[in-house]
Amino acid sequence: MFNFENKVVLITGGSRGLGKALSEGFAKAGAKVIIASRKLEACQSLADTINNSGGNALAVAANTGSTDDLDRLVQTSISHYGQVDILINNAGINIAMGELKDLSPAAFDKMYQVNQRGPWYLASKLVPHMAENGGGSIVNFLSVAAHKPPAFMGFYAATKAALEALTKVMAQEWAPLNIRVNAIAPGTYHSDLTDGVIEAIPGMEDGMLEANLIKRIAEAREILHPVFYLAGESYTTGITLVADGGMLTK
Repeated sequence: MFNFENKVVLITGGSRGLGKALSEGFAKAGAKVIIASRKLEACQSLADTINNSGGNALAVAANTGSTDDLDRLVQTSISHYGQVDILINNAGINIAMGELKDLSPAAFDKMYQVNQRGPWYLASKLVPHMAENGGGSIVNFLSVAAHKPPAFMGFYAATKAALEALTKVMAQEWAPLNIRVNAIAPGTYHSDLTDGVIEAIPGMEDGMLEANLIKRIAEAREILHPVFYLAGESYTTGITLVADGGMLTK
């Protein structure tokens, strides 16, 4: 249903997990894809695969927690393609799992930089370019943890809830520029982050399955249709689309 030909899509955290599925999916839907993450080798490997299959992809190394890296990412993207039509703020980390009383300020600061400050900063830097090109679309990745914060994941849930608030403000401020801003709150999808949590916390996988109405963990590629809707539909802004296998209804 969605055709992204002549669109340029920038995906942070675009080389692994959900980001990899998004990079491949947008490329197959006709978009030019900018794959950004910390490790250039992983980005370049995926970009080569896409390009060798007839797609169009650019690899850029960028740490979402570094404003200098994000400045270079914007400059490189605009210089190479001349525009960015769609931003997918997918990159995120969860380096501090445990009781709040045992967590460190340093871990909080690092998670805040990547999960909240980075998406705000990158979007803000791209907005003038999007506006000059007639508008665009931004999709911020949250988590069902933003709506149903679990014990032992307090920092992660807090950063994602804060990003949801920023999404609503972005949508209000940038609507006059024809820039739509939405969020997606995935549930349990196979990704490096989710699989890492399952490995780190005994019983977590069983708990995830029990929490869902649909008793399985989704494959990464299943994130494509909800993200395509938010990126490509022209009259939706300021919402959070939940794609969670029914977790929040229980």
